Amino acid sequence: MNKLNVGIIGLGTIGSGVVKALREKRRLIAERSGVDLYLSLACDTRRSIAKKLGIPPSLFTTDPQEVIRSDKIDVVVELIGGHHPAKELILQSLKNGKHVVTANKALLATDISEILSVARKSAKQLKFEASVCGGIPIIKALREGLVANKVDSFYGIINGTSNYLLTKMREESLSFFEALALAKKKGYAERNPRFDVEGIDAAHKLIILMFLAFAKLIPFEKIFREGISDISELDIKYAQEMGLVIKPLAIAKKVGDDLEARVHPTLLPRNHMLAAVNGVFNAVLCRGDMVGDMLFYGRGAGSFPTASAIISDLVDLGKGCLPEGPFVSLAKPRVKRVRQVEEIISSYYLRFTALDKPGVLAKIAGVLGKHHIGIAQVSQKEYRRAKFVPVVMITDRSREKDLRKALEDIDKLAIVKSKTVKIRMEVI
Repeated sequence: MNKLNVGIIGLGTIGSGVVKALREKRRLIAERSGVDLYLSLACDTRRSIAKKLGIPPSLFTTDPQEVIRSDKIDVVVELIGGHHPAKELILQSLKNGKHVVTANKALLATDISEILSVARKSAKQLKFEASVCGGIPIIKALREGLVANKVDSFYGIINGTSNYLLTKMREESLSFFEALALAKKKGYAERNPRFDVEGIDAAHKLIILMFLAFAKLIPFEKIFREGISDISELDIKYAQEMGLVIKPLAIAKKVGDDLEARVHPTLLPRNHMLAAVNGVFNAVLCRGDMVGDMLFYGRGAGSFPTASAIISDLVDLGKGCLPEGPFVSLAKPRVKRVRQVEEIISSYYLRFTALDKPGVLAKIAGVLGKHHIGIAQVSQKEYRRAKFVPVVMITDRSREKDLRKALEDIDKLAIVKSKTVKIRMEVI
């Protein structure tokens, strides 16, 4: 039986889940894995949390340096989040001869290369399964299960809050703000949900997945992001009428030597497997050259799902897994540049608020045609006594740059009342 002495820094939602799992599942984990995970020391600024979790004073500290410097500890689990002091604590732990397990996606999205470099020089490991999609073992699958594959694309619903909001808007005909209020009440959204609804959280996770698949750390600013706060219940309703569902997708796909990397609301056919991923659940569809399409599905956040991923990393360390292998450290970048969003080719859902009179549709179609954009489907939503009515179109596949120019011209027309709503469609 291998024993692994664990130190935890940060006893918030995830840290508390890890403590509970180490206590309640210790015997089961040992029986299944041959690794005895022992909580040697836990750290948090709040002494009250130790009492709440039943951690004895001898196993608790408010000073993270005690965890980092302890000769008894084999691995440090960093769960405070953010960049500072999390980065410094992780680097100190590695340099002090300790493995590190973290769920810190924001930090890894910017500094994973530097941290891995320090880990290799220290002959220690950095494990981060919990950083993407909670309890879904997507990191392990990419690094081990799919190691013989060239994975050229990801399509992921990797932010549960955004997915929950769009699900509730569709199922209960709620506005975005009504759905957000419900999510906050149920604890699925933070008081300030900006990272979730603006696609920041999903972009961080996408960067980590792309780093593993394409051996290149893509800067955050290169990821095109569009949030979900402008999605209207009208658009969800009209999409349903056309057999479509709006999902908050994170997309990464290799196109030749280029990479498309974007996070935005996306229309999918109602019968697509990702369209059925609802509520707070996450899913990642990846495509390997040997295995074809694979869907990873499950709870992407929460105390116990994320703790499950951390326990998995700890067990790997306890089994004596090798330090970072060639999958990350020796692989050559598989992409040369990230495409600008203006270069992508897609179909689009467009909703115009147009004057209800003959010839209006022809005029809008003429502007689209001038910019080489064909129309695949059109529907005018009639409202009695309304001077302006919604007109919904689905375009043929077009270049985003051309569509933007067309919409600039259309939105200037006197027959159009307000800015056109545009939602990208994806063929997967």
